[in-house]
Amino acid sequence: MVRPWQQTENRVADHSHHHGHSHSHSHGHHGHSHAPASGHDRAFAIGIALNLGFVVTEAAFGFIADSVALLADAGHNLSDVLGLAVAWGAVALGRKAATKRFTYGLKGTTILAALTNALLLLVALGAIVLAAAQRMAAPAPVEGGTVAIVAAIGIVVNVATALLFVRGSKNDINIRGAFLHMAADAAVSAGVVVAGLAILWTGELWIDPIVSIAIAALIFWQTWGLLRESVEMSLGAVPRQIDYDKVRMSLRTLPGVARVHHVHIWPMSTTETVLTAHLVMPDGHPGDAFLGEAQEMLKHRFDIGHATLQVEIIGSESDPLPCAPAVETHRH
Repeated sequence: MVRPWQQTENRVADHSHHHGHSHSHSHGHHGHSHAPASGHDRAFAIGIALNLGFVVTEAAFGFIADSVALLADAGHNLSDVLGLAVAWGAVALGRKAATKRFTYGLKGTTILAALTNALLLLVALGAIVLAAAQRMAAPAPVEGGTVAIVAAIGIVVNVATALLFVRGSKNDINIRGAFLHMAADAAVSAGVVVAGLAILWTGELWIDPIVSIAIAALIFWQTWGLLRESVEMSLGAVPRQIDYDKVRMSLRTLPGVARVHHVHIWPMSTTETVLTAHLVMPDGHPGDAFLGEAQEMLKHRFDIGHATLQVEIIGSESDPLPCAPAVETHRH
């Protein structure tokens, strides 16, 4: 879906280089609809309230039933509240206005939040596997009724919270981190119920730790993808949904462009992308309208909302990227 944008602002500065090169620089700022992020304020508030309520209930039952397992799970669910708070905090910080020190604002905190959530999930998985290994070494009777009932409530709470974040989890890895936290907890709670019923049916105590390890492996598979993508984004990698070569070619095929070089694409946040590129145009500067149309094309086709295009009459040959010759043509 193409988001609405405001009027493009073009600032063009023409100057002659001492080598006889003429340059033009245009930075187009488009307004952004932050629907994926800001639309989740209510989801975060509901999710945190639900999970805090569940943590208090679970801890209370843990004390009443003298269940170490329930108290441990309450502690684990508290880490999910932390995960939601981290993601929500990043969304709020991302809305802060730009300053002279943070010229893009604090939008990058959404990337840090996704990374933090991936690491929190890995720590939680480590705790699950460690507890399962200890239970395999020394099987203990699983406390039946109370644990199963509370785990069933946990499934409802976590599935309900996860569903609040389904809409944004495909396009925003910060929201995906919050979604994975809830989905992982729902899976763990389901595992507790299934294992409890299987143990009641068979009497085999080893079922509980085996189910825990199987669920941990499933969650790890999802978390690893979140960790890799958030690390890539924090290093300024081209967002996965954008094809670098297609972006270069779309710029190269603009009328009057003989060559494209120094194309850099990186994430400003988990939902916004920045591009800078040099366009070699031997026939001279094409005017502001051309630059505005190029920026709108990048927004429409690739959802790149912040594009800075530099026009050169005679291009330099020092492109640091190895694929530069792929979009070079010889003029006759």
